[in-house]
Amino acid sequence: MSTFIVPRTVYQGPGSLANLKLLKATKAVIVTGAGSMRRLGFIDKTQAILKEAGIASAIFDGVESDPSVGTVRRGLEFIRQEKPDLIIGLGGCSAIDAAKAMWVFYEHPESTFEEICKPFAIKPLRAKAHFVAIPSTSGTGTEVTCVTVITDHEKGTKYPIVSYEICPDVAIVDGELAVGMPPSVTANTGMDALSHSCEAFVAALASPYSDALAKESIEIIFEELPKAVADGKNVAVRQKMHDASCMAGMSFSNALLGIIHSMSHQAGGMFGIPHGRSNAILMPNIIRFNSKSTAKYEILADLLGKKMAEDFAQSCDELRIKVGIEKSYKEYGIDAKLWAEKLDQMTEHALADPCTGVNPRQPTFDEVKKLFQACYDGVVVDF
Repeated sequence: MSTFIVPRTVYQGPGSLANLKLLKATKAVIVTGAGSMRRLGFIDKTQAILKEAGIASAIFDGVESDPSVGTVRRGLEFIRQEKPDLIIGLGGCSAIDAAKAMWVFYEHPESTFEEICKPFAIKPLRAKAHFVAIPSTSGTGTEVTCVTVITDHEKGTKYPIVSYEICPDVAIVDGELAVGMPPSVTANTGMDALSHSCEAFVAALASPYSDALAKESIEIIFEELPKAVADGKNVAVRQKMHDASCMAGMSFSNALLGIIHSMSHQAGGMFGIPHGRSNAILMPNIIRFNSKSTAKYEILADLLGKKMAEDFAQSCDELRIKVGIEKSYKEYGIDAKLWAEKLDQMTEHALADPCTGVNPRQPTFDEVKKLFQACYDGVVVDF
């Protein structure tokens, strides 16, 4: 048997931020990023709606891209001082991911990162606060997922935290918040969403429910992502990409992911390459690798009017080109000598990553290393 878990409530569509007024709470802490939500007026708008509902609010801002352990600890201290019964992650996936981790430690201050990184090890939440997620980027789907990722810069790795406890109570999927995304961020986040659906569709825990969402998301992304990159002010296109990201999030939160993410977590943690950009570089070769163990990529190829797994891998590569992402880690600018020095370590950590366990084909050390190197060089891998 399997389960399918999503937020209790999802408000969707342009202007859906106004549904904050339906919430019941006394004090909210809003966790947000480095300034775009304030600059675009969404912090003030959010606080005004909460005030209308009789909910006081305080802001913890400055969450960086790829949120760090240090930021989570600083935010936790702020939340402890404010004592909210509602935590709101507002902004990019980094803000929402950081807020999820702060929420866990607010509820369970005795926990450690090492403990909560064990799959589904987080103890029950919601004794102190409920959680609302409001994304401004269309990529991770973190507003509906059981996942958060926190970077440990000292150790040069990322903590993927997986538990259905951290699936938000409410998600607000308002495409108006995404209008301010620059083209490069739009491309990165859109390819991240595509990787989520592609991996969820072939994952060992995939179900008819997750498959349906993944397929719809993939069709939308291939059609709408180039439009969103070309014209970020088109609210209708932004909403479609927001919805596609959310559906991808629902899909992978239940089916889980695979080695695109296992490997990308390491490349991102070690070299700072944006996560979705790294996923786009890895995706075609990993599709080729996995296609030896599953025929489901042929179904995805059929969505695009094609037939074979290789056709689908090439379509992903063509979309990468359309949205302006490099073909390789080398082209991105990672030094060859430093890459070679870190390659074995990244390979070991990728094999230990929780996402590897549900990949449709279980790789060996040598296979992951070969995949990494092919994606560094920008060549087609053959197994």
